[in-house]
Amino acid sequence: MSAVKLLLVEDDPNLGDILREYLNYKGYNTTLCKNGAEGYNAFNKAHFDMCIFDVMMPVMDGFTLAKKIRATNKQVPIIFLTAKSMKEDKVEGFKVGGDDYLTKPFSMEELQLRIDAILRRCQWFNKKPLSNEFNIGTYVFNHIQRQLKHQDSVTKLTTKENALLTLLCQSKNEVLEREYALKTIWGENNYFTARSMDVFITKLRRYLKSDETVSIINVHGKGYKLIDLSER
Repeated sequence: MSAVKLLLVEDDPNLGDILREYLNYKGYNTTLCKNGAEGYNAFNKAHFDMCIFDVMMPVMDGFTLAKKIRATNKQVPIIFLTAKSMKEDKVEGFKVGGDDYLTKPFSMEELQLRIDAILRRCQWFNKKPLSNEFNIGTYVFNHIQRQLKHQDSVTKLTTKENALLTLLCQSKNEVLEREYALKTIWGENNYFTARSMDVFITKLRRYLKSDETVSIINVHGKGYKLIDLSER
């Protein structure tokens, strides 16, 4: 199995070299760039499985770099590294397409754990092509049309209902991690967004109540699982 390829963009030469050496020692294939412009050129020339960007950089900052990459690539995970801890900066990071956010100083072990957690989520999310329709028991869910069909009835889903049900379908009969769903759909994980997601889970359960072989269960401390007994 080939090594995971990381694009590390960090303008502090000492920190950049230390991170690259550590990540390579842990088995990753790490390319180090010293500013956003250099990082953008490297991204366009090679394939990377994940990006790790410092936020405050010369020539092009990390948020601008992420925006440019997200214009052409919606899938590659992005982790931001920054000395800033303001809530507004974290929100901005998620808004421009970041998947996680580490505030300096941080431990090398924590960075590795964050990388591995995101890679695990990507493995189950990308394990099969995202089709337009999913069969959920006797329901047919079309995420492009945002429609949930059951016999002669059609339920039109809101944007967030649609996004949440899509993630559940992608991980059907497996755990959908709560934090991943919150950051993917709401852009951040806090008390208010978590309560909001609970409300949408309740709505989805109500939409799916006509088929007793289908259920959405809570997995304590982890997230949710869409159970479809018809596939067993």
